[in-house]
Amino acid sequence: MLSRFSRILAANAVNAAEFRRMGADPQRLELSGFLEESGIALPCDMAEHDALAECIAARPAWLAVGIADEAELSATVAAHRRALQHAHRLLLILSPATPAEAPAIAERLREEGWSVARRAAGQDPERETQIYLADVPDELGLWYRLAPISFLGQSLEKGPGLDPFEPAALGSAILHGPNVQGYRDAYGRLAAAGACRLVRSARELGTGLERVLSPDIAASMAQEAWRVVSAGAEVTDRLVRLVRDALEEAPRK
Repeated sequence: MLSRFSRILAANAVNAAEFRRMGADPQRLELSGFLEESGIALPCDMAEHDALAECIAARPAWLAVGIADEAELSATVAAHRRALQHAHRLLLILSPATPAEAPAIAERLREEGWSVARRAAGQDPERETQIYLADVPDELGLWYRLAPISFLGQSLEKGPGLDPFEPAALGSAILHGPNVQGYRDAYGRLAAAGACRLVRSARELGTGLERVLSPDIAASMAQEAWRVVSAGAEVTDRLVRLVRDALEEAPRK
């Protein structure tokens, strides 16, 4: 059966030897490395990116994305309050799971004394803005590019978590809760590389954020995250080229 394959990609030398033992033609066999799931860089409007980057300027910023319930919102705000004690100009970019809830969230935050601005209201994150509500749909690619640290919600109190390869592909260090059953393998790969940090409570979210706010730590985590999501890219590209070449030759045969 193996003799009928025009090309066989082996993940490592052990696999290659096993293929040869089973009768594969060595001339059709190549070492490629593992074919692994990777992240796709979400798109964004680069003009909007540049304008917002100018607004934020040199301020430190972090993103809380997919916040879906009261407990997680409270934990996020508490972590921000704690981190502000050490980084006084810190900006929280808050992306609620349901954009329609943003007006109510903004009202609550203002009642608590926060300076809040909303993306959907046409407002920019001004110098005095402490929390910026990213409540326009389909802009995660923009926020992951702007925020060096992302807390992925729907994971602290309830699951199933959010896809960590999306921020990892755009250079954002990752914090997350324990309830990530929807993406357990992806989080496991990132954790093994030191690219994400698990926080189990509101208190741990605050302490975890404080640690990752260090530029050196955030940059190291982001670099490892990129290494993980791009690990299988060359193998994927090679496989796509082989399939494409085979399809182009098929009509001639």
